[in-house]
Amino acid sequence: MIFMLIAMIAIFYFLMIRPENKKKKKTEEMRNSLSLGDEITTIGGITGKIVQVTEDTVTFETGEDRVRIQVKKWAISTTAKMEAAEAESKRKKK
Repeated sequence: MIFMLIAMIAIFYFLMIRPENKKKKKTEEMRNSLSLGDEITTIGGITGKIVQVTEDTVTFETGEDRVRIQVKKWAISTTAKMEAAEAESKRKKK
């Protein structure tokens, strides 16, 4: 009985908790490595090019009208580099 409980906890850890922690770590690393000129997409779907990075905020320009928007770093979901790397890894798996 105890063996089954330990096995269930181990399966739960390796299938749910560990992958989520890896994803969080990867996202945090991406947000900390943002630099000028990076193409980003926010959680709301707004895309643009970074023009200023501070400790906890990012300012980026959208489109050709050069509107500048300032958001917190946690609001950035992906970068163009990250999307390209994911597409490449998916292509290699096939």
